[in-house]
Amino acid sequence: MGAGFLPAADGLFWYLGVVASVWLGLRAGYRLLSGIRVWVLGDGAQVGPRLGKWAVVTGATDGIGKAYSVELAKRGMSIVLISRSSDKLDQVAREIKEKFNVDTKTIKADFGDDDHIYKIIKGGLEGLEIGVLVNNVGTSYEYPEYFLDIPDLDNMLNKVIKINISSVCKMTRLVLPSMLERSKGVILNISSASAINPVPLLTIYSATKVFVDFFSRGLHAEYKSKGIIVQSVLPFYVATKMSKIRKPTWDKPSPEIYVQSALKTVGLQSQTNGYLPHAIMGWIMNTLVPVSAAISLGLNVNKSVRARYLKKSKEK
Repeated sequence: MGAGFLPAADGLFWYLGVVASVWLGLRAGYRLLSGIRVWVLGDGAQVGPRLGKWAVVTGATDGIGKAYSVELAKRGMSIVLISRSSDKLDQVAREIKEKFNVDTKTIKADFGDDDHIYKIIKGGLEGLEIGVLVNNVGTSYEYPEYFLDIPDLDNMLNKVIKINISSVCKMTRLVLPSMLERSKGVILNISSASAINPVPLLTIYSATKVFVDFFSRGLHAEYKSKGIIVQSVLPFYVATKMSKIRKPTWDKPSPEIYVQSALKTVGLQSQTNGYLPHAIMGWIMNTLVPVSAAISLGLNVNKSVRARYLKKSKEK
């Protein structure tokens, strides 16, 4: 009995090995073809005035928000810029209008304020044919810190939740109904790669970006059959004022390079890292790095950043 069992077992394992090899080969081939489709063939050409005359961008005067405003204007869309600084709004609106000869409109709003700002925004958007909404506005810590040691913790909690979570829901609530009436529209919600795994010492920020990611993907599933695209955008580091990175590199691109790349993925990925090097980093984080190792790495990196910040603060 024992002698007859061994060949049968060997045969079973051989077939299992073949099946596993074929499955892994097919999966790798699918990923390769998907990657070519997104990063080589994708052009995001559907993102433009055919969706509607206007694009609305929150946090529109700096970094990624400004880059989306400029890129969408370059494609012929008129731009509603929403931010808290009147001077910056006027400056960016003037630059866009002069360079691309499109209409612009500005709405001053601080998303950290009370809900009355949404009445102001609603009034400012009244009657506009909105094809694209970019929910970009966001805020983070001044420096990495332990939860209970965050300066002015209660106010900081309210501010981060209002800006990073409530703004995405409430702006979508304002814009989505008119998109549904026309059965077309694109909503781009800027999450963060910090939503992939928890990031200690930036815990609140990381958690809010998980909400943005889940909200976006759930909403996309609800409304894609009705002609609406909702995309969750999860960048790693981009050279912006918020990230405190001044000089762009291949893996930390300028906002302009990042947005040009991210727009090419619209309609192809409901969740995207937006930029090929970031997509590779995202794949590594999701596939090769254990979650516990990623959390430990984030903790150690942020401990170092925190220590440097506090040391500089004491020297001043």
